[in-house]
Amino acid sequence: MEHTEKSKTHAEKGLLGKIKHYLAKRPLPSPAERKKFDREFAISTSFHGIYNIAQNQSRVRKVLWLSVVLGSVSLLVWQVYSRLVNYFTWPTTTSIEVQYVEKIEFPAVTFCNLNRFQTEAVSKFGIIVFLWDVVSKVLRLQEISGNHTESSETLDFVTSHQNFSITEFVKNNGFFLNQDTLLHCDFFGKPCGPKDFKHVFTEYGNCFTFNHGENIQSKNKVSLSGRGLKLLFNVHQEEFTDNPMPGFADAGIIFVIHSPKKEPQFDGLGLSSPVGMHARVTMRQLKTVHQEYPWGECNPDIKLRDFTTYSTYSCLKECKAQHIQQQCGCLPFLLPGNGVECDLLKHYNCVSPILDHIELKGLCTMGTHNSSCPVSCEETEYPATVSYSTFPSQRALKFLAKKLNQSQEYLRENLVNIEINYSDLNYKITQQQKAVSVPELLADVGGQLGLFCGASLITIIEIIEYVLTNFYWIVIFFLLKILEMIQRTPQLQSV
Repeated sequence: MEHTEKSKTHAEKGLLGKIKHYLAKRPLPSPAERKKFDREFAISTSFHGIYNIAQNQSRVRKVLWLSVVLGSVSLLVWQVYSRLVNYFTWPTTTSIEVQYVEKIEFPAVTFCNLNRFQTEAVSKFGIIVFLWDVVSKVLRLQEISGNHTESSETLDFVTSHQNFSITEFVKNNGFFLNQDTLLHCDFFGKPCGPKDFKHVFTEYGNCFTFNHGENIQSKNKVSLSGRGLKLLFNVHQEEFTDNPMPGFADAGIIFVIHSPKKEPQFDGLGLSSPVGMHARVTMRQLKTVHQEYPWGECNPDIKLRDFTTYSTYSCLKECKAQHIQQQCGCLPFLLPGNGVECDLLKHYNCVSPILDHIELKGLCTMGTHNSSCPVSCEETEYPATVSYSTFPSQRALKFLAKKLNQSQEYLRENLVNIEINYSDLNYKITQQQKAVSVPELLADVGGQLGLFCGASLITIIEIIEYVLTNFYWIVIFFLLKILEMIQRTPQLQSV
């Protein structure tokens, strides 16, 4: 036992001896050498003012220069602190620039009939109008429905039509586009027709998009302002109907102007043209660039599975689709994805309550960087101004009545004339920019260093070297003292 303790003591002495021997190879400077080192630093440093403190023999002058240096350093610290605080509030500025061009891309325009279904089909399946409101709720924002179970007629229809396909019903019995409903189409002096439109499903049922992403017109640029897309629709009021109870009491065409790369969004953005009117739409192209967090609210890392271009509206559709598929095991046909399509019973008993749950719990939020769907980093919008005039005029009414072989009253109640064009060949860019960048922050801090202390980055390195050297000496000094105390303790115990 004693032999083991002696071995441990010998090992400790050996280890401590090695450490002391290592430190002894780096002898500490004498007080005179340290004083000389301090004086040489004060004389040679590029930090203004320290030289005057070290060289002046008068105590009064030393105190004055010391006060000047301390005051300058205090102001420097305050200025640098305020700059850093301002930088970490992530300030931004907004610049607005108007770019004039010779040619500009024409947007996509999606058109829908305000009367969504054929009258004959609705008379046979009258409850389908209400059911479509339940189905199309997946596209609407911030809407909480009431209790659906109070309608026994609805529940009876849903349970007795298990295999009823609302997709096929709307596609076959909704508004259609052909030579009978699209009487005239002109795009910058060139004729167009139903073949130039793409069928899409929206909350208005069958809708049709002109200049969609798959169409060749989307690749062309127009070069004339004041001319654009001219359309003449026949809405066939007597053939199409809607339920006036929820507020669908209008007759005409609703349309939305959007980027060819994005899905049409009618909620809050749709423009309407009533029958018997000529709607003249003048638009401008507005590009908006948002900064990513923390300067702005966009997140450039978010990618969508079913859409090539990110938008808040498309992201919300994917978010709802994900929750519905998890809870109901199916997907509404209006939402993106490859899941099994929800039947009417699933829509009624599962999808609709889940949508209310999503809104109440805020599972699909939008706007801020930490929401489910933050704003897009870059988006293109088409703000428009609409003016109306009665269409057709008395003389034109007689001409069209003879040409179309219809009564004048029929034309007043069914024709919708829409003209869409650019007001000018320019587009506006609204760009959110960083108010202070890292190079600007460094330049500002460097300016404050030079103004108050005449210092630079090299000066800071000199000061760091001086401080580290003194710190190294202090550490060596204390380590040697600690080793001496450790070695003295066993000797005192043995005595």
